[in-house]
Amino acid sequence: MTEKKISYSEAIEELEIIVEDIENENISIDLLSEKVKRAAELIKICKEALKITDEEVNKILEELNS
Repeated sequence: MTEKKISYSEAIEELEIIVEDIENENISIDLLSEKVKRAAELIKICKEALKITDEEVNKILEELNS
């Protein structure tokens, strides 16, 4: 099953919830591994979005300086 692509904002929001739950010990030990794996996926999504945005901004700046 393919998951719909989520936005950077959605990924950050979900990450914040996971971190808050872990910090507040709201996640059972049985779910901790699953949540950490999901957090890793979300971090990858965020990193890729930031990379793409950085490349686009740099391209625009290069065009302005030409």
